[in-house]
Amino acid sequence: QVRLRESGGGSVQPGGSLKLACVVPRDTFGRACMAWFRQGRDNVATIDLSSTTTYADFVRGRFTISMYNGKNTLYLQMNNLQPEDTAEYYCAADVGRAYGCVSRSSAYDYWGQGTQVTVSS
Repeated sequence: QVRLRESGGGSVQPGGSLKLACVVPRDTFGRACMAWFRQGRDNVATIDLSSTTTYADFVRGRFTISMYNGKNTLYLQMNNLQPEDTAEYYCAADVGRAYGCVSRSSAYDYWGQGTQVTVSS
């Protein structure tokens, strides 16, 4: 069983920032497309082994997905957060592909437990 572990959620005011992290087992990190979803189904961003990224329209320009190989960790930097960004955020791994990540949740094999992000004044 591959276990992904998210952290970094919390409560912020509109316009604030948070950075989510997801620790991935090393043997998975080096061979999978990685992604962040919210509410378990809505794709937020993806990143492949060439560091090619994709973003949902509703976060483009505000969120940044990245990987740090030295710590086998996936990140999501979230800036200018708005109340509509309030959700449970999940990291996920698609071990069926390393490049050309897809946004559909059904393609992802392993998921973290989720971390709550709340944006309110």
